[in-house]
Amino acid sequence: MKLTLKFNIALIIAMVVGAFIVSLFANKLLQDNAREEVLEEARIMMQSAIAVRKYTVKEIRPLLAMQQQRSFIKQTVPAYAARQYISTVRKEYPDYNYKEATLNPTNPADRATDWETDVINYFRGNDSVKEKVGERITETGKMLYLGVPIKITNKACLACHSTPDEAPSTMIKAYGNANGFGWQHNEVVGAQIVSVPMSLPLDRANQTYTTFMLSLICLLYTSDAADEEDS
Repeated sequence: MKLTLKFNIALIIAMVVGAFIVSLFANKLLQDNAREEVLEEARIMMQSAIAVRKYTVKEIRPLLAMQQQRSFIKQTVPAYAARQYISTVRKEYPDYNYKEATLNPTNPADRATDWETDVINYFRGNDSVKEKVGERITETGKMLYLGVPIKITNKACLACHSTPDEAPSTMIKAYGNANGFGWQHNEVVGAQIVSVPMSLPLDRANQTYTTFMLSLICLLYTSDAADEEDS
């Protein structure tokens, strides 16, 4: 076997191995970037919901304090305000979701599902953890979720959630006295959970990867052809 042929074979093998390693690195980089893009969307969505809650507490609730004594006004509830905000967003982006999942909620709509209960129990067992990120496979595709604990750090919250006797009569009239009570100070009672679809960013990452690999293959083929002509 000629020395030139041996050299060309060794060069081709080195190029193939190098291309394989580069392809693995590129694919992981693109997938990681896509996931970080989705996570950033989830964090923006979470902060938006938190901002709506704070606005409701500081500006809406005081304005309706007198009316609240006569009848329960759900618009003064931070969780309701955040949920309504997200429901408006979901009219354009139906796969996006936000929920204040609770183990023992006043409003049945907030009751945690099985997987949401797992997230809440994780926070209950890990008090120092302030955020949990995970992925789920749903009927509409792969979803990334971001959860933060709902912890009763403000004793004023217990006015509505300690016992039915202590709760506002207007709230009891609206929701009854069977749910949403028995909460304790510094207890994790639920989790704010944002769910964001991963399909579009992952599809873009896969398309970019495919384009990159085709370009790399063409480059290697052109380089190999040029080497053969020189030999």
